[in-house]
Amino acid sequence: MKRVTIADVAKHANVSKSTVSQFLNMRFDYMGEVTKDRIEQAVSQLGYRPNIIARSLKQKKTFTIGVIVGNILLSFSTQVIRAIEDVCRENDYHVIVCNADDNHETEKKYFEMLIAKQVDGLIVFPTAKNIELYRSILKERFPVVFMDRLVPDIPVDTIMLNNHAASEKAVQHFIEKGYDRIAIVTNSLVRHITSRTERIEGYKKAIEDAGIPIREEYILALEVDQIKDGLKEMLSLPKPPEAILAGNDFVLMEILYYFKEQKLLIPDDFALIGIDDVSFVNFHSPPITTIKQPSFDMGKKAAELLLTKIESSDIEKEPQTYRFEPELIIRESC
Repeated sequence: MKRVTIADVAKHANVSKSTVSQFLNMRFDYMGEVTKDRIEQAVSQLGYRPNIIARSLKQKKTFTIGVIVGNILLSFSTQVIRAIEDVCRENDYHVIVCNADDNHETEKKYFEMLIAKQVDGLIVFPTAKNIELYRSILKERFPVVFMDRLVPDIPVDTIMLNNHAASEKAVQHFIEKGYDRIAIVTNSLVRHITSRTERIEGYKKAIEDAGIPIREEYILALEVDQIKDGLKEMLSLPKPPEAILAGNDFVLMEILYYFKEQKLLIPDDFALIGIDDVSFVNFHSPPITTIKQPSFDMGKKAAELLLTKIESSDIEKEPQTYRFEPELIIRESC
């Protein structure tokens, strides 16, 4: 079957090829409604499909971006991806999503693969382990935005939650409810992931500001498969905590599993707050109080920043860290 071209559409609509091109690129400033309707009907009747390869060669872009996620199973990651896709779809860009599993070798392979596929830019949840790779990308003036994690000495626009405020809001709410033996449980700090370290820093500051002594045994930073054992040890202390802050949704689920196994009641035995407002917490019995991240707003901002870099080639601008504020959602677990 012969491929339908812009020339065919132009002839069918009785307009010039440049007018059809303007229509396809949504440049309607000086185009009458009758002309737009004729072109739209011609496109539909002829079954015209844009030649993406020709478009890419002409404009020297593939209209595709890559997203390298730290862990795609986290609800925060999936919500951010959804927001990125929404923005890209509105701007006629495609998205390739890769899950690095917080592994720097996997991350490096995805970097290389996506660049080989000539994506126009990248949004990355960085492992912070591929420093030379990040530097080489920046040296080539390749458009990149980091999400959720800062990498020291790598000047890249970064989208972050105000993690200190997230923990502080949780601790303050515990204290307002009368708790002073407050613990925090998060993932391992071995990889030095910014969100985890900042949330512990925020927890410590809030505890100190309240005049409560910091107890290191109330701070757990463990791999997910070690959390239950860590909880067992912590809750066996002579003075166990009365309230627990879960650092993210994975940690929250592990705590809930452990409490169910041990037949512990929330909030009768322990008060509980989670960071990340995952969908199930509102339906859990009791509903879980959470610190909500504005995930969609953060993903939208990341996509808009990246597309601006791609479209304007303006990557000489001084990189910024964009901090989004968390929100306390009070339910029945505290």
